[in-house]
Parts: sequence; structure tokens; C-alpha cells
Amino acid sequence: MVNLAVLATIVFVFGLVSRRLDGTVLTAPIVFVVGGFVLGPAGLGLVEFELGGHTVLLLGEIALALVLFTEAAKINLSALRQNEGLPLRLLGVGMPLTIALGTATAALLLTDLTFWEAAIVGTVLAPTDAALGQAVVSNPRVPLRVRQALNVEAGLNDGLSVPFLTLFLALAVAQEELQPASYWIRFALEQIGLGLLVGIGVGLAGGWLVSWASRRGWMSGSFQRLALMALALISWALADQIGGNGFIAAFVGGLAVGPTVERVGEQLIRFTEAEGQLLNLSVFFIFGAFVVGLVQALSWEVALYALLSLTLIRMLPVAVALIGTHLRSVSVLFTGWFGPRGLASIVLGLVVVDEAPLLAGREEIELVVALTVLLSVLLHGVTAAPLSAAYARRVEGMAADVPEKREAVETPTRMGSVPASRPKEAGETR
Repeated sequence: MVNLAVLATIVFVFGLVSRRLDGTVLTAPIVFVVGGFVLGPAGLGLVEFELGGHTVLLLGEIALALVLFTEAAKINLSALRQNEGLPLRLLGVGMPLTIALGTATAALLLTDLTFWEAAIVGTVLAPTDAALGQAVVSNPRVPLRVRQALNVEAGLNDGLSVPFLTLFLALAVAQEELQPASYWIRFALEQIGLGLLVGIGVGLAGGWLVSWASRRGWMSGSFQRLALMALALISWALADQIGGNGFIAAFVGGLAVGPTVERVGEQLIRFTEAEGQLLNLSVFFIFGAFVVGLVQALSWEVALYALLSLTLIRMLPVAVALIGTHLRSVSVLFTGWFGPRGLASIVLGLVVVDEAPLLAGREEIELVVALTVLLSVLLHGVTAAPLSAAYARRVEGMAADVPEKREAVETPTRMGSVPASRPKEAGETR
């Protein structure tokens, strides 16, 4: 109860000054991580969370399931084929290369890990979180093509990483327990397959029912949003109950429900601006409370890998993925840098801890994931506003026909800001 009261107080205090802090280096994730550190066991000791605790894992899993569902549902799939395929390049080329390069680097640098444990590290740290760089994806001065590519990438790559993690985790456990790999591969494929089936079934059926009830005027707007959130949790929980992967089910359920419900993006963007943000920031607060205890046993290999994960391991695959787009080098560097690691990496790391507690390299996996996310929260949060402003000035000075200035399809941004196209509410200033 004390933990909840302290967290609620942080939310209340931050809310009082949230508008004044908007666009500064004091982003919400930074404030909540620092708050968790100051008030946690390493600081004042007012709150204490157990890393492997059921409550912490459950909160993180619910938050990620909702994010996977809402981000997938808000994506306009036709937009992936437009914008000269920038999102598809980042997802279809950049992300697999990021996992591969992250795996190879971990295998060479973190020599205590097995190959499949190194693959787990590379996969957990592959998804990006645009909420940490909200100043980028919501800044109208940043070229629409670039910020929408980052927005779509961040909305889909966390869901796409889950099947890889499921497979690599199964192979790591098989290697550790000296059991036939075929058994664990079959187990992983069952998780993926059942997750896909549940997600498709719940998404299509639930979306049709919501649309049917809404057309007849049976549902209010608030309960339409609640019903959509319920579908996310149904997909996640049902798949987990029957042996499937709940995250895959939530992600696929969102993809399936998107085309069936009118204006689903508008409904879900309202949720992610309030209730969804509260869940996500709660995870960052808990992360701040236990991260210092994790990184105390820091080694230079882990520190180097964390820095490489945020730079070359991300930026080189992005550069390869963008070959042929004719974007200027400053745009490629900008896109490569703003691949922050956040909620998905935290929760997937917790999943590894929960599902493979006896994995020999578990502690080192925890350490490298925690340090990478911590550095990302700080570095990407601090640089988001100034670098996006500097990049916007560079683009404004370019010729009118450069690729950066071509038209693109705009999709809803992630949580944390008032969309530029949204009318002002009473009492709101800009």
C-alpha cells in the first residue's frame, strides 16, 4: 500500500508541472526512473520492489500487452507500403540486422554467455520505444517522413521481436538442461502458433462485435475504449492459459481489430494518453527502484555492450536498411540514433527472469538489459528535444526537392503529447 501511495504522489506532482516540462530534457520517463531510484532501496527506502516478484511482472506484462495491442491497432497497414517503404525497411531489414548484430556482438564481448543467451540479449534490446523520444515523433518541424517512419517502427517492432525471443529462449533452456532441442523448438512453435490463432480469433470476433454494437448505438465512447482494452487483455490471458504466447496474441489481436472498428486509432490514442501512460510510467518507476542494485556488479564488457547497443548495433543496420532512399547522411544518423530502449526491453527482460530462472547467464542478461535501458532513458531523453530542433533546422535549409521533404501518410503518434491536429480543449494553451 505504501508503494502505491508513493507512486500516486509522484504521478500527481509530475502532473502539476507536466505542461511546463514538456519539450525540456526532463522527460516523464527520466523523472519516474529518477523518482524510483531516490525513493527506492538505494535512496530513501520508501518503496521496495522485488525483481522477480509476481506483482512487478504482472504489471509489466499488462502494460506491454496493452501497448502491443494499441500500437498494432492504430497502424494503418497501407501506410507501410507508402512513404517509399521507410517503415518496412526499418522493420524488415533494420530489425533483423539489429538482432543479428546484437547477438554477434554479445557472443564476442560477453563471453560468459552461450550463443543462445547472446541471442536473447540481442533480441530483448532490439525493440525501440518512441515514447522516450516523444519530442521527435511529435515535433511538426521534423520531416514527416522521418518521424512517421520512427513512429511506425516503434509501434510494431516490439511485437515482431517476441517470436524471436520465444525461439531463442527455448533453445537456451534446451542447451542448459541438455534436453533435445526438437522438444523446445516444438514448444516455441506451439507458443507462436497458438498466440497467432488466439490473436486473430479474438481480434476479428471482438472487433466485429464492438463495431456491430456501436453502429446500433448500444455503446458509449468510453466503453468502446474499455471494450477494446478488454480485447487486448483477453487475447493476452487466453493465449497464455492455453499454452500460447500472450504478447504475440495481443499484438496480432490489435492488427486484426484495427480494420474492423471505425476510428479505432482515435479511440486508442485517447487511452494511451492517459491510462496507458500511467501503466508505462509505473513500470519506469519500478525500474528505477531496482536498477541500481542490478548495475552494481558492472564490468567494462557490459558497459561497452550497452553503449554499442545504443549506437553501432542500432545505427549500422538502420544505415543499411535506408540504402537507396537517397536520404541525407544527417537523416540516416538521426534515424539511427533515435531508437531508444524502454518498456518492451524492460518487460521482455522480466519475462526471461521469470521463465528461465535457472539460466546460467541470467544475471548477466539482467545486467546488460538494465544498464542499456537506463542509459537510453537518460541519453535519448536528454537529447530528444535539442537534437530534433537542430535536425529540423538542417532540413529547413535543404532544397525543396530533397527526399526528406516529400509527402507522407501521417499516423497517430504515441502517448505523451497533444497531437498537432487535435483541437484545443477548454483551458488548453499551446
